Amino acid sequence: MRNLFTSLLLVASLQVFSQVPKLERVEPMSWWVGMHNPKLQLLVHGDQIADATVQLNYPGVSLVKVNKVENPNYLFLDLEISSAAKAGKFPITFTQKGKKTLSYTYVLNNRDQTPGRIQPVTSKDLIYLLMPDRFANGDPSNDVVKGLQETKLNRDSMYYRHGGDIQGVINNLDYFNDLGVTAIWMTPEIENDMKQASYHGYAATDNYKIDPRYGTNALYKTYVEKAHAKGLKVIKDIVHNHIGTGHYTYKDMPMKDWLNQWPAYTQTNYRDQPVMDIHASEADKKRMLDGWFVPSMPDLNHRNPYVQNYLTQNHIWWIEYAGIDGLRLDTYPYNDGEYMADWALKVKAEFPTLSIFGETLVNSAASQSYFTGGNTSNRGMDTNLPGITDAVLKDAIYEALNGKPGWTDGIFRLYSTLAQDFLYKDPSSNVVFMDNHDMSRFYSMVNEDLNKYKSGMAMLLTLRGIPQIYYGTEILMKNYSNPDGLVRSDFPGGWKADKVNKFTKAGRTENENQAFDFVSTLAKYRKSSAALTTGKLMQFIPEDGLFVYFRYAEDNKKTVMVIVNSEDKAKSLKTARFAERIQTATAVTNIITGEKIDNINTINIPASNTLVLELN
Repeated sequence: MRNLFTSLLLVASLQVFSQVPKLERVEPMSWWVGMHNPKLQLLVHGDQIADATVQLNYPGVSLVKVNKVENPNYLFLDLEISSAAKAGKFPITFTQKGKKTLSYTYVLNNRDQTPGRIQPVTSKDLIYLLMPDRFANGDPSNDVVKGLQETKLNRDSMYYRHGGDIQGVINNLDYFNDLGVTAIWMTPEIENDMKQASYHGYAATDNYKIDPRYGTNALYKTYVEKAHAKGLKVIKDIVHNHIGTGHYTYKDMPMKDWLNQWPAYTQTNYRDQPVMDIHASEADKKRMLDGWFVPSMPDLNHRNPYVQNYLTQNHIWWIEYAGIDGLRLDTYPYNDGEYMADWALKVKAEFPTLSIFGETLVNSAASQSYFTGGNTSNRGMDTNLPGITDAVLKDAIYEALNGKPGWTDGIFRLYSTLAQDFLYKDPSSNVVFMDNHDMSRFYSMVNEDLNKYKSGMAMLLTLRGIPQIYYGTEILMKNYSNPDGLVRSDFPGGWKADKVNKFTKAGRTENENQAFDFVSTLAKYRKSSAALTTGKLMQFIPEDGLFVYFRYAEDNKKTVMVIVNSEDKAKSLKTARFAERIQTATAVTNIITGEKIDNINTINIPASNTLVLELN
């Protein structure tokens, strides 16, 4: 009888205990005093937390409103932090009638005023894009993390994790300096606790946590600080459009319209045109914006104000916490335009020097400009987005390298694409690139022709905009993007077991060193050239397969002349036609070879070559 009574008491105790609210998380988990926007909305997640009475008491901090939503496991707390508030800690208590009181210690920090934080990424920079899982393994102890869904580590498969991490990037910061890089962009580093193929980072499961297979939040902050100490800026890749199915707000949604919901799974049509087409079907537009990217990436509803606050505050948190310099915005055309314009204003209000550019893999300059700031394409609103990833210019450079000459083909495609720069408020804010983690590698796209490779890299580093190279491009890494994993090979030398180390000259082949030295020489020259970094661009109509353009500063000192020979035979160029920019110069210096040409009335250009010449 006593055992039965004891058992009943135990069951009753367990039932009561199970009803006690459990605080799963509070996000943002900390904040700062002295922010431009005094308002802060905390997402609180816990078992039946909506039944609790919330209290806080701290000078300068007001609990304005407690928002209950459809799911009783959530509360959204509206706080206001006055300009008089001081840094410190205070408890936020959650009390349910007749049940245990929970307490969360909230931390308000002073903003970090360290010089050199949050520097602008501009046309003076050269961006290096890498995938942390595939670049270098600096800490083998975090290769497999217990408790996460994916625990397979297999470098022989392109779809499993390979073990690269943030420490691996830190260990190779000098390599970026040697190459002439000034900014590093990693694909997303935040947690992707998915069952498979989660190494790419675009299926977030925790927006406030670095994936433990890459490191910790503290290590990420250290990485930014060490990069800054080496003169390198840091760009963070962020995703507005979607999360991963492992995200807690998907598994336990705060409300039905947290996501864009459909009666049956509906995938986006991947077409940007309905967003801007004045003749577009509303159904097509809705599917473009609200359709899911893939089944494993639920589509966030940007019209939901709670979603808006959640995303915007998360991005502000990372910038202030780590001191990063720029943001790359994934899948920009798939996001709600009005929200993104408001997002940009809010972020720039806190960080006026921060740089932002959006991924727009579209097919025309007009389409690209539609998403950029200034309302230059008659959109009817200003997106406040300074620049985009210039895929149209990339395609034009490829056409110049691989295409056959025609009225609008071959080298003329490049000329006519640049002629459409009037569509942008500031084309120098566009990011120019030849490949990335979703595309066939540049060296393969020019059929492993080293001359064409050098020609393309010369154009990349001398045209307007912010140049970006993909990891391994400088050492002729190759392959095609179908399937995409093939362009995400490990950087040779990033793992102790690697037989060769291509981070060093001794580990590279003769051709690889030629490529590295070519990029490095031009990148380092570019750093000191006002003509190439901030100067104007003047182009001349191509003739006889030759395309000539100039980069020049206002003071006309050290003008750079670029001559592209798009044909597979050597050419001679008479320069009298370019007197408008050559002016009084009588000689040029080849930036790559150092050779000085004293008579420039006629200049010889080898087949499939681009000469970068400084006027003397």
